[in-house]
Amino acid sequence: MTQVQGPPPGTTIVEEPTTAQGAGRGRRGGDRAPKVKLGPGRWFREVGWRHVVGMIAVVWALFPVSYLLSASLNPLGNVVTSTLIPQSFSLTNFTTLLDEQPFGTWARNSLIVCVCVVFVQLLFSALAAFAFSRFRFTGRRGGLLALLLIQMFPQFLAAVALYLMFTDIGAVIPAIGLDTLPGYILMMCGGSLGQVWLIKGFFDSIPMSLDEAAMLDGASHVQVFFRIILPLVRPILAVCGLLVFVGVIGEFLMASIFLRDSGNKTLATGLYGLIDADRSNNLGVFAAGSIMTAIPVVILFLYLQKFIVGGITAGGVKG
Repeated sequence: MTQVQGPPPGTTIVEEPTTAQGAGRGRRGGDRAPKVKLGPGRWFREVGWRHVVGMIAVVWALFPVSYLLSASLNPLGNVVTSTLIPQSFSLTNFTTLLDEQPFGTWARNSLIVCVCVVFVQLLFSALAAFAFSRFRFTGRRGGLLALLLIQMFPQFLAAVALYLMFTDIGAVIPAIGLDTLPGYILMMCGGSLGQVWLIKGFFDSIPMSLDEAAMLDGASHVQVFFRIILPLVRPILAVCGLLVFVGVIGEFLMASIFLRDSGNKTLATGLYGLIDADRSNNLGVFAAGSIMTAIPVVILFLYLQKFIVGGITAGGVKG
């Protein structure tokens, strides 16, 4: 004989009304399913601990941001007087940064570099991912493994080779040599296939029937790529674009080697120059620049949220 066990301890079952009025509000022709109300202990074991972990992660992430914000609002602007909670509030550091430093030039240079590198990397990575995903050719597997292997080595390992290369290039074509913004953009575009693996995974999830149907209607591979595939992979393009943008706007090592003139510096190298000579008294100005540098990244993330959350092939195949 089977023994029926009751609900676990700490669980309260709330019965819904079974009258005609209650049935009318529920499913047609039947009663609603009973709602299970979790007790405090069981709720914490199943749900509550996630809220605790989330709050700890938020506090951990916001701690350095809070310190930077406090230092940027501190009118004294040095290490000794900077605290987590500012004692006084002033916009002196922001006015000093905008009036006495070429912050606008650095921001313009960084945005130009970011836009160019993001566009080139997404275009080349998407084209390569389309080829690796849709075509079968000799060396396909070896090419994918080679791309994965190359990504394991940081670009800084080739700093000496790149420095000598662009020195020789600058002797012939000064416009793309050292200490030039086009030369730095060209160097940063050298890793244009860095997002192939991520984009290829999304290409593989798109059914080949879409390509075949389009080609039966007379579309070429170029039309299939730009008119059908790219609109369906906008979420991964948004994610990859955001990753590339964040990486380029914060890149410092190669920029400090290639860009020496103040008019060609990016935000990372320009802000470092503020604390290079005096690491104590210019902390407030540096913190103000860091806060303003983070604003484009936050705006871009908020704008791309609708693409990141959206489905990959939503509306691509209709029954």
